[in-house]
Amino acid sequence: MNAPDLDVLVKVQRRPVPPAFLDALAQRFGDRCSRAQAVREQHGRDESPFDVPPPDAVVFCESTRDVADAVKLAAQHAVPIIPFGVGSSLEGHLLAVQGGITLDLQRMNQVLRINAEDLTATVQPGVTRKQLNEAVKHLGLFFPIDPGADASLGGMAATRASGTNAVRYGTMRENVLALEVVTAAGEVIRTGTRAKKSSAGYDLTRLFVGSEGTLGVITEVSLKLYPLPEAISAAICHFPSVAAAVDTTIAVIQMGVPIARVELLDANAVRAVNKHDKLALRETPMLLMEFHGSDAGVAEQATTVQGIASEHGGEAFQWASTPEERTRLWTARHRAYFAGMAANPGCRTVTTDACVPISRLAEAIAESVREADESGLSYYIVGHVGDGNYHVAYLVDPKNGAQFDTAERLNLRLVQRALRLEGTCTGEHGVGLHKQGFLVDETGEGGVEMMRTVKRALDPLNILNPGKIFSL
Repeated sequence: MNAPDLDVLVKVQRRPVPPAFLDALAQRFGDRCSRAQAVREQHGRDESPFDVPPPDAVVFCESTRDVADAVKLAAQHAVPIIPFGVGSSLEGHLLAVQGGITLDLQRMNQVLRINAEDLTATVQPGVTRKQLNEAVKHLGLFFPIDPGADASLGGMAATRASGTNAVRYGTMRENVLALEVVTAAGEVIRTGTRAKKSSAGYDLTRLFVGSEGTLGVITEVSLKLYPLPEAISAAICHFPSVAAAVDTTIAVIQMGVPIARVELLDANAVRAVNKHDKLALRETPMLLMEFHGSDAGVAEQATTVQGIASEHGGEAFQWASTPEERTRLWTARHRAYFAGMAANPGCRTVTTDACVPISRLAEAIAESVREADESGLSYYIVGHVGDGNYHVAYLVDPKNGAQFDTAERLNLRLVQRALRLEGTCTGEHGVGLHKQGFLVDETGEGGVEMMRTVKRALDPLNILNPGKIFSL
């Protein structure tokens, strides 16, 4: 299935906001409630290629009490609420398709507790991953989940984010221990504890992790931390083809090498990154890898991987052992999204997010490359290929409907292929607006209806980020 028709959604579903509600918000929040057009437009779009009218107002929350009061007022008037972190989501999560108000949580940016002995930290939802890492690095600790953007940890929990380190450290699902959540009724609840495991009742923490703001507003997150590795080394290796790079990755994972990161960039991505970051990388498919552990362990991992890469045609193995060199390479990788757009001025990006079992990765990517080449669209490929997750970014002229339709057709085929190979339509970006039809394809009508049942039970007025993940 293709993306929903947003014009139809907005026309049919957008709810009127009672003036009495807006007056009550202004009375409660004063100048922290804004109806300015520029503020509303800033909060009414994300990094997706979709344009929807902005929310009717934006409330800047500074505490859990603020969130609870705003939700209670919204519940009294049946007005939609959309939580907002930093606006970096890619699938339309933040779009006000049913109107309502946005709750900006960026001012809730305090690191509340660091329990170094237990390797845990508790933060407000507006804390970003870089902010947390700055707060704990002097203790010899770090938080590994790295989606690329300096996303807020509340948003990362809400979308079950992942990223470059997932092959070794897992995703937000494995690294969130407990939550504080404001429910649709404005009640504040806590899920989970800082204990490493529990068998106490339903796993409500995992229910909210990945719920995309549709079941509650996350106001506090307790997370796992990890000791900083004794040694870290990064390397790049160039390949004659994307297939050779992918085959190398598969062999590395199947041999059990505990590699921390292994990222794929195709020639188009390398070319864009070179231009954007003024690098001089060979413009062929490339793996960017990182090894964590002891000095001896890192050396052993690197030697093993270098041997595997050579067997698949890998060459020009280059090391980046200093922090400055590693930072430069990883910064360039994280900027690939913007580098691609900069190489095609005025374009918008339709980004895919499939994930397949590692043994099927080569097949999945090869077919995607063939179809993208045949389409004539500009595109590039990056991927957290160590866990089977890859992204094809199609670059389209927003004024050219034919290009957008072509990108959507390619996206449809890519997802159908991933599902046929027993994968998923989204490895880390979430469903949002764009992938609702794909969710039905993946889980079946019965699975989606069970999700609707949970949604109706926890949010009977359908005010929490309505219209996302599925329609009611």
